[in-house]
Amino acid sequence: MFGFVSPGASSVADSLGARGLTDLHALAQLHADGWGWAGIGRPGERPEVVKSMMPAEQDASFQAALDSSRHAAMLHLRWATVGIGVEQTNTHPFVAGDITFEHNGALKPIDTMRALLSPRSRAALTGATDSEMYFALILELVPHEASVPAAVARAARTIRQEFPVASLNAMLLTPEHMIVVHSSARSALDEIDLVEAAQFELPDEHAEDYFALRWSRTEDGTVLVASSGLSEESWAPLPTDTVMAISLTDGSIQMLALDATAEEVTA
Repeated sequence: MFGFVSPGASSVADSLGARGLTDLHALAQLHADGWGWAGIGRPGERPEVVKSMMPAEQDASFQAALDSSRHAAMLHLRWATVGIGVEQTNTHPFVAGDITFEHNGALKPIDTMRALLSPRSRAALTGATDSEMYFALILELVPHEASVPAAVARAARTIRQEFPVASLNAMLLTPEHMIVVHSSARSALDEIDLVEAAQFELPDEHAEDYFALRWSRTEDGTVLVASSGLSEESWAPLPTDTVMAISLTDGSIQMLALDATAEEVTA
């Protein structure tokens, strides 16, 4: 996962730079089960979404998405959970109204995740992924919370109770915020995943610290957030068990702790 919020306009390609793009294309060899991009031209606008179940490296539209200049954007390369098909309906980011969502993790058993949803939410699912169910729970809670970031934090707390070691790492893009969940301190790749990953030449840290998230603010005020393999060592680790909400209007940051009440900070 990768995302940025720029004070003007940027693109995934410009934000990552030459080294980051090299790493991205390397990761795309393993994460070859579809890709997706969401972007916003100006604060207050509904996100645009482009996604494909094709491997990114085989899809001509992938480079166009990387070069698309927007105020904020996020990217997802999918490495499908075993048993969940490579289909358009299972491809991230998922979209509902003016909110988009992408997730890096596996919530197993999936029936436990499905049981957290209302019958109405279960009936509205279009694909077969636990990630879409995670998003559906957030959507259920939005009308009952003061903000989308608060609903995201409440959903993450609820899911964490049922899945104590799963990765809840996620990104969302709304007309007002880019929202990042980092909750994966006890998560690790399965042995079968490690064997598959070993077949590719990947950035060194990718398998070693797969669920890490880091962030940075550049000199021009752009905020960058990335999974391991795309983030720089000089970037700050995103605090674990937090929801980070980046304002698209002014770049200010609100941090919501998953084990305590929310407190607002500027970073």
